[in-house]
Amino acid sequence: MTRMVPVLLLFQILTISPSRAYRFGLGIFDITGPAADVNMMGYARLGQNTHGIHTRLFSRAFLIQEDGPSPSTVLFINLDVGMISQLLKTQVVMELQKRYGGVFKYSNVLLTATHTHSGPGGYFQYFLYSVTSLGFVKQNFDAMVTGIIKSVEIAKSNMMNGKIYVAKGDIQNASINRSPASYERNPTEERKKYQSNVDTQMVLLKFVNSSGHPVGMLNWFAVHATSMNMTNTLISSDNKGLAALMFEERLNGHRNVGQGPFVGAFAQANEGDVSPNIQGPICIDTGRPCDYVHGTCNGRTQNCIAFGPGQDMFESTKIIAQRQYEKAWELFEVAKEEISGSISFAHQFVDMTEMKVKYGGHNRSTCKPAMGYSFAAGTMDGPGDFDFVQGTKSTNPFWNVIRDMIKRPSGELERCHAPKPILLATGELNRPLEWQPAVVETQVLRIGTFLIVALPGEFTTMSGRRIRNAVTQVVRRETGYWPRIKGSSEYHVVLAGLSNVYTSYVATPEEYELQRYEGASTIYGPLTLPAYVDQFQRLTTALMKGTQLPPGPTPPYLMDHLFSGLPPVLFDAAPFGFKFGDVIAPPKSIYTQVYLESAGPIRLAIGSQRSGDQVAPEKLEGLLLPRDVPNSVLRSRQISHIPPPSLFQGDHGSVPSNMLTTAHFLFTLSDEPISLAL
Repeated sequence: MTRMVPVLLLFQILTISPSRAYRFGLGIFDITGPAADVNMMGYARLGQNTHGIHTRLFSRAFLIQEDGPSPSTVLFINLDVGMISQLLKTQVVMELQKRYGGVFKYSNVLLTATHTHSGPGGYFQYFLYSVTSLGFVKQNFDAMVTGIIKSVEIAKSNMMNGKIYVAKGDIQNASINRSPASYERNPTEERKKYQSNVDTQMVLLKFVNSSGHPVGMLNWFAVHATSMNMTNTLISSDNKGLAALMFEERLNGHRNVGQGPFVGAFAQANEGDVSPNIQGPICIDTGRPCDYVHGTCNGRTQNCIAFGPGQDMFESTKIIAQRQYEKAWELFEVAKEEISGSISFAHQFVDMTEMKVKYGGHNRSTCKPAMGYSFAAGTMDGPGDFDFVQGTKSTNPFWNVIRDMIKRPSGELERCHAPKPILLATGELNRPLEWQPAVVETQVLRIGTFLIVALPGEFTTMSGRRIRNAVTQVVRRETGYWPRIKGSSEYHVVLAGLSNVYTSYVATPEEYELQRYEGASTIYGPLTLPAYVDQFQRLTTALMKGTQLPPGPTPPYLMDHLFSGLPPVLFDAAPFGFKFGDVIAPPKSIYTQVYLESAGPIRLAIGSQRSGDQVAPEKLEGLLLPRDVPNSVLRSRQISHIPPPSLFQGDHGSVPSNMLTTAHFLFTLSDEPISLAL
């Protein structure tokens, strides 16, 4: 063993290759789809259709290659969308190959989603994910593909020599576990290794050009983009997209959004059971805690709702975005560890319906896809309808009749998925199209000492940790990297959630047993995660050895079979005297700003010309105003976020006599925007 130590040390030093330089290009382009009448992708609610814009959606491309005559290239694209569809990945690769030949392929292009639940849907080829969007929405799909390609074109036209630095840090107040009862099913000894039931670490890359000027930033942090709740109808990039806009504005100055030279992306990780609604769930009818296992209030899920830190969803979005932005900026300023080494990638399509797994001392297999009863119960971020509850392990005769009208699951499927009671036998359905994927894309990118694992779905906290640990073990085994050599570069493994193809959730086998939402939505059965662990170990082994794996089965391309049930726009017209694109009411150069200081009750009478949008002032964003002011109303949609802290603590606008009140919000008085500070 003593003789092996110098060999291992030499192998590790040669593997790291610290002298290798990089070239990279960064690009951003708008991918915002139809802002009216298209169902939003995320909460799966009929009727939650786009009706305006909160923030625009963007594609942010990071093209990285070695500096040399035959450079190895990887392309990481972060999208402000709900998830990546196989159709989208396939179409993007096809379009890139039309323009650039064999430079880009499935294996070196990674598409990942921020998981906003407030973007237009209809860009999937698998039927289950297109039900609420009434099928394929070509206008949205084309906007996405066009914007993605444009972002890559910009990145490719701006290639430069430079360095990449990495930094890590924790965010303690931006996420909670929304299924702690499931998480606690994991082994005690495993849970003791971690300080929290969510991953609080942010990992950040800083891109600096040859002149030492920062040109880009990319980070990963696990939290759902569900600060904007299921009542929202405005297109929004949610907390991650807003954090990116904040970061880019700081580096680009007051340019038009999405048009500055600096590109900053906030990417997703293992967010499957992680919520930004950090106040946690509560029964909104009683104020009491929800049932811990079933997520119910008096036996129903509809009143068990989790809330963010703000007074409303807009402020909560801003607060969670701000906390990610602030940590990213902190890491950006201290990032000193340089990434070095060769660029490579490993990729393979696998049939996840028949993966062989040795688990619990037995040789077993994954299953054809199926969704459990608790899938229909939803979560505390967005509860479902009817009488479905989380943690359901038995069927219901009424719902079985409805289910069987679609497709009665086979006995084999029921046995494979046990203890999941099957609500939708998606793997045995192929009309009008396949309902969920069988062939899944798996991928690992390597940028020197930095590995990016593309997770094809929503992995829970512990599922992600097991993947990351498995990949890290392979890296250490293949490089002799144990223990760390003093002064050498450290290997980093990050998880890119919701990448390349969407396969719903991946819970651990232990979490699966409880059959809460995440377990019920683990579509390939209880051994889904062990199968992925084995697969990502195979990929990483090939990556580190420099060997090629067989490409695997090709996923279907169903573009020619897609259909749309979305009603067409029968009539649309600009106001008289204007055409589309005209500015009807240009902004004024100066607006009136009103300040008011008060140590006692505040009385305001504010009128609006549009009674349809009026709300009583005492209900305004938690700002309590006197009820005795007659006909006092305000347009709620015109109000921006009240930045914390809001000091209105007393009833009906009163505050302690020794405290001056300061708060800030915007409203519209007779259609003229006014900034009012109280």
